[in-house]
Amino acid sequence: MSAAEWTALLVFCAAMSFSPGPNTTLSTALAANYGLRRALRFCAAVPAGWVLLMLGCGLGLGALILGVPALRWGVKLLGIAYMVWLAWKLSRAAQLAQVDARRLDVGFLAGMGMQFLNIKAWMLALTLTAGWVVNAAGAPSTNPGERLALICAVMVVFAFTSNFTYALVGSLLRQFLAQGRRLLWFNRVLALVLLLTAGWMAKV
Repeated sequence: MSAAEWTALLVFCAAMSFSPGPNTTLSTALAANYGLRRALRFCAAVPAGWVLLMLGCGLGLGALILGVPALRWGVKLLGIAYMVWLAWKLSRAAQLAQVDARRLDVGFLAGMGMQFLNIKAWMLALTLTAGWVVNAAGAPSTNPGERLALICAVMVVFAFTSNFTYALVGSLLRQFLAQGRRLLWFNRVLALVLLLTAGWMAKV
């Protein structure tokens, strides 16, 4: 890749990775409610699932998903339903002990699978495929395999770093949120963010 391509790739990945979304919201929520160690599983699951998604898009699966309306809507509806369910569970947790008992089901495997239910993640992977793996005419570049591997490596770093950063913020707030009803309102704000993201996905 040229220096211009690298710069554009790094800027694009940083903007997409660090902007708030379902992954960063859940990383914050998990760390605030369970602690940083518990959130690390999800932080590691996001890049793992995203690499599988990117590889699928590089092989043409993404174009199939977005090109067939029934499949596209299936991904949308499942993703929206999952986020609404997570928001509902999160909004009802008022104390750390209650959260531990209810167990938000967002472990490593769930975190990986969540990437395949996020239409934003599909669009991101397709944008990277179209912008950096194939050429302007839509044909594979001279080294598509190498480019795909480089993009996956870059996104692993950005995806983990962004989610870890949000989780670290959540863990630093943990003791403060444990007092009174602060955790309840914090969780409700994050639940609202998830609902807004679900609403945005419905319009995409």
